[in-house]
Amino acid sequence: MTKELDTLATALYVRIDDVLKAQPQLSPWRPKVGIAPRLSDAELVTLAVLSALLGFTSERRWLRHARVELGVMFPYLPGQSGYNRRLRNACGLVAHMIRLLAADTSLWSDDVWVADSTPVECGRSRETARRSDLAGWAEYGYCASHSRYFWGLRLHLLCTLGGLPVLFALSGAKADEREVLLGMLRAAPDVLAARPDQTIIADRQYYGRVFEGELTERELHLLRPARRGESERPGAELFKPLRQTIESINQTFKGQLDLERHGGRTRAGVIIRVLARILALTTAIWLNDKTGQPIKRSLIAYDH
Repeated sequence: MTKELDTLATALYVRIDDVLKAQPQLSPWRPKVGIAPRLSDAELVTLAVLSALLGFTSERRWLRHARVELGVMFPYLPGQSGYNRRLRNACGLVAHMIRLLAADTSLWSDDVWVADSTPVECGRSRETARRSDLAGWAEYGYCASHSRYFWGLRLHLLCTLGGLPVLFALSGAKADEREVLLGMLRAAPDVLAARPDQTIIADRQYYGRVFEGELTERELHLLRPARRGESERPGAELFKPLRQTIESINQTFKGQLDLERHGGRTRAGVIIRVLARILALTTAIWLNDKTGQPIKRSLIAYDH
């Protein structure tokens, strides 16, 4: 590993370990009587983040690599099935660490958020769509950015302009983006309570009187491009450059963190793989912020 990646792994491990000592209820459930795990929960989550940053989409390949290259840091590694099972049980801990690290950055106080969704493809054959354990949740949808249909899910993101994930959700490909965004906001009243008069910048599909009315009730200001037939809306000159900002955040997930090559075949498998990638980005931003790096969302120091 590079010195920078070693620093990130150490900092993340120490932070998770401290959190688990202070709040042991965040640890995945396990029987009180039994064999204590040789790989701690902090080590487990740190391994998942390193895997996402280094571009491993196969857990078997990742564990083979880790045994050779990371044996000093992780003297014991479980088999692939044990690793996968424990990681799926750690979803709550991973989600908690995403919020904790994000709130510990200077970007958290940004008064502008951007909202968007991006496809998370889960299969390409008709047989996969019919027989997959994801069938019923994953579905066919259309990606306007790339003018293509896909079978899978959508990752909905509410981020700061610097790309820090504030809220996120996974839904079926056809889910109404407005309803998902409102659901994310309803599920996080503590985030909104600390942010009166927050501005949300979104694309033109985030429209509607009822939708915008609920945002107004929550003291949120929506800026979006005008739809066909509408008069010019405030902030129109900002949308073109900000559209590039939103696309670059999505590209970080897809191009550098291999979001669409997650490899999940079950709901729990997809969820933890997506959460690991969100935590990987959040951890990199957190460390870049703490070390005074000029570009907070840069993964260049950690992805090799």
